[in-house]
Amino acid sequence: MQGTDYLGADRFSALGGTPVLVVNADDWQRPVPAIQAVIIGIDRAGDLPSVLDEKFDVLLTTAKVAPAPWVSIDSSQFDGAIQLLITSANVNPVAATIGAQVLRLGSGLALPDAIKVESLAYSTLLGGEEFKRWLTAHKRDKGKFTSAAPAFPADLVFADRDQDKITLTLNDPDTRNEMSATMRDALYEALANILDDPSKPDVTIKGAGKCFSTGGSLPEFGTAKDLAEAHVARTLHNCAIALDALGRQATVILRGACVGSGIEVAAAAHHRIATPDAWFRLPELSMGLIPGAGGTATISRAIGRHRTMWMMLSAKRIVAAQALHWGLVHTIEEQA
Repeated sequence: MQGTDYLGADRFSALGGTPVLVVNADDWQRPVPAIQAVIIGIDRAGDLPSVLDEKFDVLLTTAKVAPAPWVSIDSSQFDGAIQLLITSANVNPVAATIGAQVLRLGSGLALPDAIKVESLAYSTLLGGEEFKRWLTAHKRDKGKFTSAAPAFPADLVFADRDQDKITLTLNDPDTRNEMSATMRDALYEALANILDDPSKPDVTIKGAGKCFSTGGSLPEFGTAKDLAEAHVARTLHNCAIALDALGRQATVILRGACVGSGIEVAAAAHHRIATPDAWFRLPELSMGLIPGAGGTATISRAIGRHRTMWMMLSAKRIVAAQALHWGLVHTIEEQA
């Protein structure tokens, strides 16, 4: 785009047919009329040019082990990696657009306020056609969705105290500790009690079984009747905000699958320990949504908004070693 063209800028949007632009990172100039397209800057040569981060939503390079905000992609897979992001944005352009906007807005806010912005956007997308399309398609699979009330263990979050140390265990291994509404409420209640405890005990959160948490309970997606009220409830009892408020008191031990809210909440902890088999993924955008448990705020503060947007668009797994390099976890411990 040359000069100013406010009417023409409309075409670079979810409604204008071009929700994503791939540009050379070293010479891209964002046009004066604000455009809504997700901007992916690429460094095909691996030179890591000096760029203004604010111009881009994702930055890809062929340089190995690149520093933030870049995402390193092997040169043999570079074109495929770009196409994956383009396809993702084109399949769910509204979710991609709103995801990029939320990350940009949230980067200048305190974490609780950034989570409120995320929640407003999440409720908006729950009422959108992209999510409805995903929900309709997945409801056809009777094995994934059921109207029957789920059977939960008596203690979805098991608490154990040893003097000034508390261990909270997500205790639903049969579902791989999926973050059902009941589990979220139990976790928030436990965290709130610790925040109210004048002795200020340390707390460690872990998951029972083979993984920390595979994220939200699929049968619960799309069940909220009042999306405005859902936003109020989501931000009133928010586990990520509570965990962040604990500061240095809080540690999480992450093993196996840490998916969606299973890493969004955990990323708010001051100390994050992973086992070598831990892996992380944000699949929400493929559902026509964005992370809704605080991830656009917690994860972006750990790894930056550009890498967070890449995780959202690509829905790729991040293994423990990459999570350590990026800062999503602080240490990897075999016997954690």
